[in-house]
Amino acid sequence: MSDSIAKGLVGVVADTTAISKVNPETNSLLYRGYPVPELAEHCSFEQVALLLWNGELPSDAELAEFTEFERENRALDADVREVLDRLPSNAHPMDVVRTALSFVGARALAEHPDEDGLDQAKRLFAVIPSIVAANQRMRRDQEIIEPRDDLDYCQNFLWMTFGEEPAPEVVEAFRVSMILYAEHSFNASTFTARVVTSTLADLYSAVVAAVGALKGHLHGGANEAVMEIFRELEGGVEPGAWLDEAFKQKRKIMGFGHRVYKNGDSRVPTMRAALEKLAAHYERPDVMERYDGLEQAMADRKPIKPNLDYPSGPAYDLMGFETEVFTPLFVAARVVGWSAHVLEQRADNALIRPLSEYSGADERHIQS
Repeated sequence: MSDSIAKGLVGVVADTTAISKVNPETNSLLYRGYPVPELAEHCSFEQVALLLWNGELPSDAELAEFTEFERENRALDADVREVLDRLPSNAHPMDVVRTALSFVGARALAEHPDEDGLDQAKRLFAVIPSIVAANQRMRRDQEIIEPRDDLDYCQNFLWMTFGEEPAPEVVEAFRVSMILYAEHSFNASTFTARVVTSTLADLYSAVVAAVGALKGHLHGGANEAVMEIFRELEGGVEPGAWLDEAFKQKRKIMGFGHRVYKNGDSRVPTMRAALEKLAAHYERPDVMERYDGLEQAMADRKPIKPNLDYPSGPAYDLMGFETEVFTPLFVAARVVGWSAHVLEQRADNALIRPLSEYSGADERHIQS
């Protein structure tokens, strides 16, 4: 292999972006210049979405207009429900979300052919929670719950999933997770969305492709894998002994390490604090014991720190989400970042078409 080839595009700067960056001086993730922990402390998810799309935090009037649009477009139409009904009951929730979004996009393009990309992004923002919530309820043989227009985004998402108004601690942890997952520069799914957009395909096609990229365990499926680890640690299993055995088996320990962060994922302290409050709310000190025990065991053995998936997995589990639904929750958050990148790619487009170095057989011919 040539030394000039960047396998996996590691270290390649493919384009510029004004949407987010990791500030190397503070090791802090910034959305449009704002440190994400500050946004998680002071802003609603709706405000952060508008920030990522428009470049600035919204005025009260802009937020009110968006809130009205979002609440008017939450409900699932009968034909979308029929799509959900026709899918196999054991289909993975990510396959359900991908299929439903493709249908939603095809219909929206037919019914609203002149709608601009930003309104398309807002439409997806509004409807994805209804798809995810409906799928979890269908997996449990429960009736689908209609959205409520008197609840904000996070409250309504939880209401549609569980059929009761959530406690403030639960809403807060969920809001924080949505903001922290909303955007992260040129990750695999975001780059996928930009590649599709570069061909001048529509926003819905780009988002469906991004969902496909996010399904993989090396990207969006990591918080599902974290819960598998937590379950293996139940019953008093000593984290250090478990970790030693996992290393011996050459297992990849999901929830630790990150391609971008070298000094720890800056989002983790904020999500860990939310998890700690959740564990106290549900009277589950065992969750934090496993969390802290495995983190310390890893620190004693390797200089690898947790990433955002490590606290978010047990947080979603405590809330009552099925493990297979964790990655669709990631979709609900990251659709904001994906669509922001789609809009940015469109504004200054160039077809993304890298070269490859051929490594196959030399020229040969059919023998007559």
